[in-house]
Amino acid sequence: MASTCPNCGKKLHIWDVKAECSACGVSIPNYNWQERLEEDNLKAEKQFSAFNKTMNRIAYSIYGTKLRIVRLVLTFLPIIGFILPWATLKSEGASFDLSIISFSGNKSLIDFFSSFFGNLNLYIANMKFEGFGGAVTLDVAGYILFVLSALFIVIAFFLNIIMCKKPKTKSTVVFDILSIVASVAAVTCFEMSGKAAQELTAYNFGDFAVINGSSSIAWGYFVALALLLIATGINIAVAKAPAKSDETLEEERLARKAAKEEKERQAQIEKEKARAEAEKAAAEEEAKKVEEAKAKLAAKADRKNK
Repeated sequence: MASTCPNCGKKLHIWDVKAECSACGVSIPNYNWQERLEEDNLKAEKQFSAFNKTMNRIAYSIYGTKLRIVRLVLTFLPIIGFILPWATLKSEGASFDLSIISFSGNKSLIDFFSSFFGNLNLYIANMKFEGFGGAVTLDVAGYILFVLSALFIVIAFFLNIIMCKKPKTKSTVVFDILSIVASVAAVTCFEMSGKAAQELTAYNFGDFAVINGSSSIAWGYFVALALLLIATGINIAVAKAPAKSDETLEEERLARKAAKEEKERQAQIEKEKARAEAEKAAAEEEAKKVEEAKAKLAAKADRKNK
């Protein structure tokens, strides 16, 4: 409730519970209601305009141009690279693929996470034992960097939506590059862990035994790297391409809305026309039946008269 009367300015107290001011008698809730209604309408229009502007930007950022549609497709392609083997650590005991899943029967990211979070203290103890610089540490770092690479490319995609108001933003390119750097670091760690493994006869990677281990970069990484580079290139191209203004996007939205409404109006006209023609045909059919019935009755009456 207002602290003062909007009409006469009288100070209102907690016991002034009536809708009317005790001094001037004006209805406080309804005072100047037309002006307040107009203000609410203007506020609602501004909010609706801001909403439309945001939705226009999101749609434009995702599929507003042919180049952006291509980017949408190429942004998802790197996902394929993460299910391919990037590097392999082979041993006479357990073997590992730097990949989300393994098609060769080796341990993969899923197996590593299951073991890592189930035996975290064991991994920490093994890494501490080797001074956080041996084969176990490098393997763990390789898997973590692999996850970071995937995370960065996902962030790059969502930045297309988050940063939709800045269609020429280079933030997506930054995270694409971070994804590439993390992928290179992940493969490097796996490769270095193999060299460290060769210096050891055997070691425990968590609860997995690695015996006479050796590592190598797998063919899948080159496919993944190529897809990441393509995604980076298309984001650079989009950032450099001309971008439409909010005014242009709103004009196009209104034009599409008008075209849709006109199409619906024409469809309604055709529907009404078809209905009218159907009613006319039905009426004509009914009239024809009536005429035929009258003719039959007249003929029957003529035969009786004869």
